[in-house]
Amino acid sequence: MKEIVGNPLHLTSLNHISLVCSSVEESINFYQNVLGFVPIRRPDSFDFNGAWLFSYGIGIHLLQSDDPEKMPKKKEINPKDNHISFQCESMGAVEKKLKEMGMEYTRQKVVEGGIEVDQLFFHDPDGFMIEICNCDNLPVIPLAGQMLRTCSRLNLQMKQQPMPVVKL
Repeated sequence: MKEIVGNPLHLTSLNHISLVCSSVEESINFYQNVLGFVPIRRPDSFDFNGAWLFSYGIGIHLLQSDDPEKMPKKKEINPKDNHISFQCESMGAVEKKLKEMGMEYTRQKVVEGGIEVDQLFFHDPDGFMIEICNCDNLPVIPLAGQMLRTCSRLNLQMKQQPMPVVKL
């Protein structure tokens, strides 16, 4: 069996994901107005249509398809398909907003050891799957039995801080 190495490439974080889209403008609208991403400057040296967006510590790079008509369109929302997942503060607020926007979505619940995680799945304009969840409820436990972690650095920091004493 191979030896497991902790960080052989000395990675520090996920920088961005890159998505080919049929309409950069339509995708900018979706990622900006549905998910809250902000358009940012991209290098002027690029000789192709695209856009960069940023939020939540991650970038999304949108690339205009050379042949938008031939891009496959996914109709069925399949939670087992490739997707990117975002944590949220309130699943109820997210579901309410998706309904208000007329977005088609699928709801799922994962139960593990008495812990419940709610998930909402929907597509971007080109059928790329988006998940919104409260996955931070589920601890991240490395198989090697290392330190217990959660999905969110903020949550981890909060768990490491002593709870304030409240006098009644």
